[in-house]
Amino acid sequence: MEYAFHFYNSLAETGAMMALSKCLGPLTAPPVVLCIGSDLAVGDSLGPVVGTMLKRRAAGFCGYVYGTLKTPVTAKEVKYLGDFLRKTHPASKIIAVDAAVGEESDVGLVKVESGALRPGAGANKRLGKVGDVSVLGIVARRSAFSYSLLNLTRLNMIYSMAEIISGAIAALSIKDAEIKRIVSGSQ
Repeated sequence: MEYAFHFYNSLAETGAMMALSKCLGPLTAPPVVLCIGSDLAVGDSLGPVVGTMLKRRAAGFCGYVYGTLKTPVTAKEVKYLGDFLRKTHPASKIIAVDAAVGEESDVGLVKVESGALRPGAGANKRLGKVGDVSVLGIVARRSAFSYSLLNLTRLNMIYSMAEIISGAIAALSIKDAEIKRIVSGSQ
């Protein structure tokens, strides 16, 4: 199932959190958030900006973050990182976050769906899939010049999408931690 929310929608963060919750199911361990992208092109920086925002949240996020503006995880590195994450965090579900290209009408959408994503697909790269749940931000229209369009993407759109995605992921972990506390009977 795929859920989509436009970054201008004031309820996008809540919708994305609910979609993530539904796609992930109950969490038995803190989630791993794999934020894919590079800071070399504005349009490709969605993942690292999300990772940086999650790392900077002092309270409210209980999970592991890989990929920030300081230490980005590019699409090429994902094939090595996938095995590492499964061995290092065997009980954790992986939320993969990446920028994507799509139809003109889809630009500005944050899409959440069950299943792995294939990073680099917009740049016609044939790389392996990663993640249990995919979060994609459609930042430019698909064309023969997709890579150059990523350099023309507005930073405001990337930042707004990153706020929605990081807020939804942080709210998800708060919600799950609160449920566990209530179920265990501790007040």
